[in-house]
Amino acid sequence: MVIGAGTAGITAARQLVEAGRKVALVEQDKWGGSGASYRNVSQKLLEEAGIDCIKGRAKFVGNYDVEISGQEKPVSANKFLITTGTEPMLKNISGLDKVKYYTPASILEVERPPKTVLVIGGGASGCETAQRLAKLGSRVVIVECAARLLPKEDEEVGLLMQQFFEKRLGIKTFTHTKAVALEKDKLSPRVVFMRNGQERTVRVENIVIAAGRQPALDLELKNAGISYDKKGIVVDKTLQTSARNVFAAGDILGGDSSTERAVYTAEVAIMNMLGRNKTYVNYDGFIRTTNTDPQIASVGLSEDDLAKRAKKYKKAMVPLSATLASAMTNSRVGFIKIMIDHQGKILGATMMGPHATDVLQEIALAIRHGLPLIQVASTPHPAEEWGNLIKIVSRKLLAKK
Repeated sequence: MVIGAGTAGITAARQLVEAGRKVALVEQDKWGGSGASYRNVSQKLLEEAGIDCIKGRAKFVGNYDVEISGQEKPVSANKFLITTGTEPMLKNISGLDKVKYYTPASILEVERPPKTVLVIGGGASGCETAQRLAKLGSRVVIVECAARLLPKEDEEVGLLMQQFFEKRLGIKTFTHTKAVALEKDKLSPRVVFMRNGQERTVRVENIVIAAGRQPALDLELKNAGISYDKKGIVVDKTLQTSARNVFAAGDILGGDSSTERAVYTAEVAIMNMLGRNKTYVNYDGFIRTTNTDPQIASVGLSEDDLAKRAKKYKKAMVPLSATLASAMTNSRVGFIKIMIDHQGKILGATMMGPHATDVLQEIALAIRHGLPLIQVASTPHPAEEWGNLIKIVSRKLLAKK
């Protein structure tokens, strides 16, 4: 049984069926989850693939049995894979039961773009949502409790994105700002927020809450002896939980969220569930992407990570204008940055610009396989392509003493 029909769950269910196993897939909300990969998948397609689809909320009543809402009796399985992902973190805002609000996924389903919208949360999903709505004609305001937008990224990224949003798209951004309550009167919804120690209120047509997510753990895991903490379900390197017949994959594990990571962990879990060659997870080289325009991609450690570890490093950064592709496409907002240790080993990289994820693939490869920066710098790169930025910034970095 696979519990959760998002990217990881559907990937796992399909591959388990292909391996000749009898598979049930349980989903309490939408088939496909909130991710883009399977957002529009329908239950019929999954059933045609040989998957037994069950709609309802699953809760463990033992190591081999779960109760599913809408089912008269508990359902049994020899092995389980938990892929329930995450859910919006809403506990710090009052009035949620009285005022209609949207998530980054549900706002895409409205019939027309709202005239005014406030996005609570300036992380990746908040910025993606804000830009999408602004391009559709909405007047957008973002509030973020941290000192900058995209607080998980390096400082240059958040500050440049804020400048771009305000000057190019007319998006108003308020950092150091915490939304505390939603209110409603006869006119429109209102958001109450704290800024600089003062309480303020803004009226908008729609509200989108993108202020972080938390693991979806409401499964009565203790009944099956499954360990977990606030970060997610606890697993070993094979993705097996403290219950020998239960594995977990996808965002429920905590850490960075991405489609690639969800698929990868699902595949690792499947290999170990099927008892094939034991496979261990290795997260080196996974790219974190924010799908704004310009796109943002990061791989390896950030400067904040390095500071927390008190690790010495060298860095170099060049603007997009350093390569011909910038002039040819008139794309000038962004940069690329790479960091290395004293031996020339790549510690991390960030790019803000067109095709950022594609450009950083070779850095991801180098990090995963321990290749030094000199090998990347000496690799030929087409002069008119964005990938040439890798060579330019690498040579600048290697020239530093």
